[in-house]
Amino acid sequence: MDQNLDLIFAALSDSTRREILAMLLEDDMAVTDVAHPFEMSLAAISKHLHILTRAGLIEQEKRGRVKWCKLQTDAMRDTMLWMESFGQFELVNLDKFEDFLHAENLTKENR
Repeated sequence: MDQNLDLIFAALSDSTRREILAMLLEDDMAVTDVAHPFEMSLAAISKHLHILTRAGLIEQEKRGRVKWCKLQTDAMRDTMLWMESFGQFELVNLDKFEDFLHAENLTKENR
């Protein structure tokens, strides 16, 4: 599982790959359609797709002469379970924390 998590987080670390995943949430797409909104070569997009495929986040299949990309929704399940294990910790509300520190400073100043 650790190796899969490494591959998934490495794939998710790039904003282009996250954008590709968001696009594939809508529907399967041909590789050329995936590449269209990006200002990079088809070869560069293919490298991103290869990384996403290796991480198990997408699947690529050839339909006739066209290569299609499909989101693998189950691929994130282990990752989500791992991340949820940290849910026991409450997220820090920075505004409330700042208010608390300000109140503490006022209390110290009034002593």
